[in-house]
Amino acid sequence: MTELLEVRNLNVEFPSRRGTLKALQDVSFTIAQGEILGVVGESGAGKSLTGASIIGLLDPPGRISGGEILLDGKRIDNLPDGQMRRIRGREIGAIFQDPLTSLNPLYTVGQQLTETIVTHLPLSQKQARERAIELLESTGIPAARERIDHYPHHFSGGMRQRVVIALALAAQPKLIVADEPTTALDVSIQAQIIDLLKTLCKSQGASVMLITHDMGVIAETADRVAVMYAGRIVELGPVADVIRHPQHPYTAGLMGSIPMLDKNVERLVQIDGSMPRLNAIPPGCAFHPRCTFTMPRCTQERPELLSAAASRAACWLHAQEHTHEPA
Repeated sequence: MTELLEVRNLNVEFPSRRGTLKALQDVSFTIAQGEILGVVGESGAGKSLTGASIIGLLDPPGRISGGEILLDGKRIDNLPDGQMRRIRGREIGAIFQDPLTSLNPLYTVGQQLTETIVTHLPLSQKQARERAIELLESTGIPAARERIDHYPHHFSGGMRQRVVIALALAAQPKLIVADEPTTALDVSIQAQIIDLLKTLCKSQGASVMLITHDMGVIAETADRVAVMYAGRIVELGPVADVIRHPQHPYTAGLMGSIPMLDKNVERLVQIDGSMPRLNAIPPGCAFHPRCTFTMPRCTQERPELLSAAASRAACWLHAQEHTHEPA
């Protein structure tokens, strides 16, 4: 498949009075056309920051300090704000966690949809309104022709998220960055929204970067998964392989903390400790203080992504020359 998005050695930092905080370090991955890549990890792992860097919405003083982001072979991380604004919406759509922060409460959903469509597509106001109605219908909004003139507060949480999905798809973008799109929703509505997102993106041929902390959502939705920890990708591979045969101890811990319906387990796995602060990331492998397989090399050298079965994992357990003694 053709690569639509390519992120090469992305580094993001936040200058502060106490020094520069490195929030992302050498993050590299690709997303092919029509592919859904899941990005998963604990809060503070760098998932949303990666998405914001791709969209060009890093909050100051955050800045990209190294690496490249290419969309369709063209570099976009160094574009002026004006050019990046034209790319957002037209080539990259965004779905955020809370739909109320994505929708302007002072305008009807129809006004917001038609403005986006007219800005990015060569359509008249009348044509844009008809397309907006079609989008609302395709996302499952009942009586879309009447409800298009309603305000965001007239919709339930699930319906607002459907409007946000319609807004993200309005200009037929190539890539959708979906940042925790189901976290604020009931479980039954979550399943509907994820199924809707998959269906609409396949019908439009869009690629998706799905950011979540929920491995269940990843299992149901993604083609590949990138597991992040302390600003780095620690495992990357096909979703079925990563879930069934995790190759990094952190991924194994995440999977072990999920209750299984077909197994009677008295106690779930718990990963001791917590994610390190940006100003206290340990040397070597950042996960080593919480890992049960730590060896001397883990505390001194930072591993790159190494071949590990069908995946790649940033863990010295997969170095050919290692000799392992559990800690």
